[in-house]
Amino acid sequence: MDHLLRTDHGNGVSEITLQRAPVNALSAEFLMDFADLVTELTSDDSVKSIVISSDFKVFSAGLDLKKAQHFDLAAQHAIVEGLNVGFLTLFACPKPTIVAINGAAIAGGLFFVLGSDFRLSAPTARFGLAEVRVGADFPVGPMEIARATLDPDTLRRLMLSGQPIDAERAHAVGIVDGIVPAEELKSAAIAKAAEMAMIPPRTFANVKRQIRGAVCDRVERAMAEGGNAPDGGWFNDETVAAMKRMIG
Repeated sequence: MDHLLRTDHGNGVSEITLQRAPVNALSAEFLMDFADLVTELTSDDSVKSIVISSDFKVFSAGLDLKKAQHFDLAAQHAIVEGLNVGFLTLFACPKPTIVAINGAAIAGGLFFVLGSDFRLSAPTARFGLAEVRVGADFPVGPMEIARATLDPDTLRRLMLSGQPIDAERAHAVGIVDGIVPAEELKSAAIAKAAEMAMIPPRTFANVKRQIRGAVCDRVERAMAEGGNAPDGGWFNDETVAAMKRMIG
C-alpha cells in the first residue's frame, strides 16, 4: 500500500496517512486498500483509535477527472464499489476515528471527513460535493452517509450547487468540530485520538452501532442488491462533457 501509510503513535493511537500523490485522487484500488487497512486496524486489539491525515496540501480532491472521463463500464462499476465499500468501512468502524483535514476535501474526498467520528480542520481547508457539476450522481454508500451526517439544508446546498465552503462555514454547520492552526493540526488530532482511546471500547462500539447501524444496514442491503454495479454504469450521457468543462 504505497499510497497509504500506517503509523503507530502509542497509547493505542494508529494513523492512516493518505499519500496518493499529488492530491489523493480516488481510484478503486486506493479505496479498497483503504477499506482493507481500516479493517486491519479494527482487528488489531492494540489499536484503540484511528487518525486519518494527508501528506499533501490537498486533503483529497475526489476522482481524477482526466482519467475518469475515459472509464468503461467495468471501471465505472469498480469505482462505485470502491466508494461504497471504502467509505462504509470507515463509517461503520467500531473504533473512534479522527480526521485531520489540512486542505481541500472535495467530492468523494469529503467522505473521509463525513465518515469519521471527530473532525479537525486547518483554517485554509475547503469542503464540497462537486458531483452535480461533473454529471455524476451519488452511489448508495456516500449518499446514505451524507444524509446521516449533514443537516438537510447543508445537504441541499452542497449537493445541488456543487460549490465548496470554507472551514469557518463548515464548522458552523457541523461538518468539522474544530479549527486548528495548520502547524498544530496533526498533534491535536493525535491528542484527541488518545483521549477517545480511553473510552470503554465495547461500549463505544455499541453506541456507534446504535447511531449508525440502520444506515450501514441500508447500504449493505443495497450493495447486495446490485448497488455496486448500477445498470448502464455510473455515468450518463452528460458526464464526460461535464468533466471536460470542469478540467478546462
